[in-house]
Amino acid sequence: MAKTYISNSEESIRLFKSGWMEKLSKVHFAVPLFIFVPVITFFTYLAFSNQIGIAGFILYFLIGLGVWTVTEYCLHRYIFHYHPTSGWGQRLHFIFHGVHHDYPRDKKRLVMPPSASIPLATLFYLLFSLFLTQQHLYAFFPGFLLGYLVYDMLHYAMHHYNFKSGLMKKIKQHHMLHHYQNPEKGFGVSSSLWDKIFGSGFPNTAKKVDELQEQ
Repeated sequence: MAKTYISNSEESIRLFKSGWMEKLSKVHFAVPLFIFVPVITFFTYLAFSNQIGIAGFILYFLIGLGVWTVTEYCLHRYIFHYHPTSGWGQRLHFIFHGVHHDYPRDKKRLVMPPSASIPLATLFYLLFSLFLTQQHLYAFFPGFLLGYLVYDMLHYAMHHYNFKSGLMKKIKQHHMLHHYQNPEKGFGVSSSLWDKIFGSGFPNTAKKVDELQEQ
């Protein structure tokens, strides 16, 4: 399959005529940490304030972390890679995800901007509150948010850092194949687990990252 990206430089294209909208579409990779680490800490405090035991907290925290991985996969596969046919739909798709595939090394568009992440986090919190008691929700939600932060930080690192660890190299390889070989496969970013389960992964014979980038 031919390359699907336009630029491998770190350039950033303009998406909006409006200056304030353009600013909202870009974000430094560390911003999610400053926003969500305090939120994770706060909900952890609330969980223990509601008398949850350590074992119960760990259990629901880990469940939240696991739920994030399948949420990440589904958002990426079915929302970010949905292919609309209308002009406005294609424009919206490009703003949300298409620009990242055309400019995969744009440093300001590698993590989710607060203008999107905060409303999404709020909606997920309201959704989970329909199924969980407060005590369990306060343990579950910080795990879910930690999963999101790991995803965002890993995503940035995959495009701008050369990993030494064999495991991290495999995780990066999986995501680079999604960008440089076939964008209709490899939807897991922080993990390839759900791609393996749903058959959307890459064969073991797939090219290495450096081979793909040199084509």
